[in-house]
Amino acid sequence: MSKYLIKGGRVVDPETGIDGVMEILIEDGKIAAIASAKSKTENRKSKIIDASGKIVTPGLIDMHVHLREPGHEYKETIETGCLAAAHGGFTAICCMANTVPVNDNQSVTTYILDKAKTAGTVRVYPVAAISRGLRGESLAEYGELKAAGAVAVSDDGNPVMNAHLMRRAMEYAKGFGLLVISHCEDRNLSAGGVMNEGIVSARLGLAGIPAAAESIMVARDIVLSELTGAPLHIAHVSTECSVRLIRDAKERGLPVTAETAPHYFSLTEEAVMGYDTNAKVYPPLRTARDREAVCKGLADGTIDVIATDHAPHSSIEKDVEFDQAASGMIGLETSIPLSLKLVERGVLSLRELVVRMSASPARILNLDAVGLRPGNPADLTIIDLEKEFTVDSNQFCSKSRNTPFDGWKLKGKAVLTMVGGKIVFDAM
Repeated sequence: MSKYLIKGGRVVDPETGIDGVMEILIEDGKIAAIASAKSKTENRKSKIIDASGKIVTPGLIDMHVHLREPGHEYKETIETGCLAAAHGGFTAICCMANTVPVNDNQSVTTYILDKAKTAGTVRVYPVAAISRGLRGESLAEYGELKAAGAVAVSDDGNPVMNAHLMRRAMEYAKGFGLLVISHCEDRNLSAGGVMNEGIVSARLGLAGIPAAAESIMVARDIVLSELTGAPLHIAHVSTECSVRLIRDAKERGLPVTAETAPHYFSLTEEAVMGYDTNAKVYPPLRTARDREAVCKGLADGTIDVIATDHAPHSSIEKDVEFDQAASGMIGLETSIPLSLKLVERGVLSLRELVVRMSASPARILNLDAVGLRPGNPADLTIIDLEKEFTVDSNQFCSKSRNTPFDGWKLKGKAVLTMVGGKIVFDAM
């Protein structure tokens, strides 16, 4: 395996407290040494990576991705999804269970991990189903799934409407050390809706989904977490009320964490104007007030993680009437520049952004060997903060093109992604 010496880059690692120009020596897939640029870590047998003027961070982790394989390989495969992740600067991703067949048994989990190993790019952590077939009727076998390699359970894409089943899921998952990731949606309130309920939906004549459809379920699951003592992670937070409920839960010391996606702090319901199906997501894009609340939640630590909810769909599902279009957008290859806008606006510092895209997901998922420490696997991302580009979805590695950010001019991009000492993406 090649040896590398990364020189001249500003290393930002919240785990170790490093923030400065450092040199990183990589040998045998691991970090061999890290020292200030004034030290002599030169090794003549090492390949030099000049990161001058760029940022070096621990590998970024996206804990909410849909890879579509098995079952919908025409939208995305594990190979193309992993490649998109590498190009987006991610060294690890968590893939959701809503495949065909559903990842509710050991054979599907093993299949995903085998395919990821063959792809040979980023690390893949399967998220298994809470319930068999995502039907919300009976629990999957968590022990079997944990043994196969699942790191969490979620019926993402479907809410667990039965509170009793959700309680048992939390108790069962807690016993196996598995995280419960909740898709918070009350289907009785959201039924028939296709976008946020409000002035814009009325203007467009589209059925709306009230913010309460999310927040009511956030409240329920927080109560169940308090009842069971089980860790709970709230997926794709989009409403002001949800942020307030999660903040209160944290203040009371409950084991509750949360994530949001770049589209919830970059867009509002106005993006649906013109009936743009690429802006159709669940939960839907909300109001400017909700967007501001999400930003405040990120700023004060109420929201722990930025995750993409990368949801590939083909033109078959998107180039149709808005009511009939599938929900979801891709996000792996636009996450870094969109998230860097938070730094530009002063919502987060660069260090805090790295926490939300690397350290926090690693902590929440109980991943080992986190941070740029000697002896840890050499998983890292090099980012050029000044690189300007225009989003062109036709150039994406993802099989799908469903992004509302096509044509946007953005700044900041991953230029190198390394996993276990192997360069899986290089645009230096």
